[in-house]
Amino acid sequence: MDQYSDKYHPDFVPGTINILVHQIDHSQTAVGDQSSTVKTTKDGIVLHPQPSDSPNDPLNWGFWTKAYQFALLAFITGFTAATSNDAGSTQDSLNELYGISYDSMNTGAGVLFASIGLTTVILGPASSLYGRKISYVICIVLGLVGAVWFALSKRTSDTIWSQLFVGASEACAEAQVQLSLSDMYFSHQLGGVLTVYILATSVGTYLGPLIAGFVVQYTTFRWVGWIAVIISGVLLAVMFLTQYETYFDRHRYIGQIDSSEKREKVDDKIADSHSGDRSDVIEVAGVYGTGAGEPRLPYWKRVQLITPSASLVGLGAKQYLQRLVLMLRVFWFPPVLLSGLLWGLQDAFLTFYLTTEDDLYYDEPWNYSDTGVALMNLPCVIGALIGCLYAGYFSDWFVIWKAKRNGGIQEAEFRLWFLFPAAIISPIGLLLFGIGTDKLWSWKVTYTVGLGFIGFGFATAGDIAMGYLMDAYPEMILEGMLGVAFINNMIGCIFTFACSPLIAALGTVRTYIMLAIIDFGTFAFIIPFLLYGKQMRRWTKKYYLSYVELRDAERS
Repeated sequence: MDQYSDKYHPDFVPGTINILVHQIDHSQTAVGDQSSTVKTTKDGIVLHPQPSDSPNDPLNWGFWTKAYQFALLAFITGFTAATSNDAGSTQDSLNELYGISYDSMNTGAGVLFASIGLTTVILGPASSLYGRKISYVICIVLGLVGAVWFALSKRTSDTIWSQLFVGASEACAEAQVQLSLSDMYFSHQLGGVLTVYILATSVGTYLGPLIAGFVVQYTTFRWVGWIAVIISGVLLAVMFLTQYETYFDRHRYIGQIDSSEKREKVDDKIADSHSGDRSDVIEVAGVYGTGAGEPRLPYWKRVQLITPSASLVGLGAKQYLQRLVLMLRVFWFPPVLLSGLLWGLQDAFLTFYLTTEDDLYYDEPWNYSDTGVALMNLPCVIGALIGCLYAGYFSDWFVIWKAKRNGGIQEAEFRLWFLFPAAIISPIGLLLFGIGTDKLWSWKVTYTVGLGFIGFGFATAGDIAMGYLMDAYPEMILEGMLGVAFINNMIGCIFTFACSPLIAALGTVRTYIMLAIIDFGTFAFIIPFLLYGKQMRRWTKKYYLSYVELRDAERS
């Protein structure tokens, strides 16, 4: 194995991979099959990770199976994003009916952000011990409870604490979805895959308030909650019956063993087993064959609620706590901090422009209705769609092109080049919206262009930040996303409480100038990462390998 495919090689650097087959040393073949070669696409792109031959490997699932599971994950992402952002559309009704203040509902938004971040971290170890599916079910059930509570709201405490449960529901879309997608798709496909994920997040974030606005206008605010309850109930039934588990212990299959020492040990034990066919799917010292002859799991096993990991000991309570503490190490990794900051500030800006819409556009000279204010989110959706296509599809193409020019070697930082246009467009959007609103510029410039540019920055920053992190630490995707989610939502929580006081103290124009400067300054952090990112990854290599070894340690 070479320095790009063997993480125990002394020159290995996480996030640096060889993607061209002609650069691979074919003398290094899969254990137990001397005729095997490195698996590639028809265009000669090396598959990362290398799939087993098992039909139960999510990487080997058929197109329609993957498409359906992906669509279900995208719906979960969009739905939880929508329910987490629709409470703002009910503020006027709650104020008129029960005298619940806008400040109290702002507190509810802060509780929601905190709940998303904390629940994402708390549920983190579940997916590596009990499978991915259980986390989705837990989150949707919590969201259902929050929706019922919100639909029955009559007091200030109801509107605040219901958001604790609603926020918890989005936790599964903050890290678990990305992990499931990485289970099903190869690294060279992640840009395009994340395009759909970010688009689902954007549609839910921006269209959730729009739909809720129509619901409030034509029924009552309570139906915002009851509709979420109905959808949650149907979604749970669909998940129980059709959602496949994507957890797959690929490292236990021959050809997926990482170090040369481990490979030799496995080879010796297979030889000792006196097996005539070394590709048989038999368990030898905890390692299976290539999986070529393995039968497909029965339907009930594919959709079961809990899939214990190979490393689970007993009920896993001690392991759960150990992994929860272990996950705190993720904040030692600079790419996690960069991705969390890039994505978190976009969520923070969302709080500001939604607050500006609610505070100013209902009054003179705009005089917008609930529906009119809700429709202001459409430019954000259009901008996000363009940003997703730009940062997703084209970044995958760019990374492969750049790797070919680099002798077939792909560096994680290649994706960061795509953030330079967003570093200009996003701050301009903030300035156009903030200054245009204050100076009463035409709506065509103020929010059609302004919010469109902001939506572009929202999608581009999210797509590239997550793609970069997944490329940088491919065996630590869940943990990286947990770190990003925590940073993201803590920033959102802080800015939610600071938003109204800042606007009141500085005024709309100066506030948005400040936000534009912060936005540009944050994007500027990509420059040191482009220059020194690989050195940072090399510096964190020992922490990365140590973490993966501790997390994946099998029962003795």
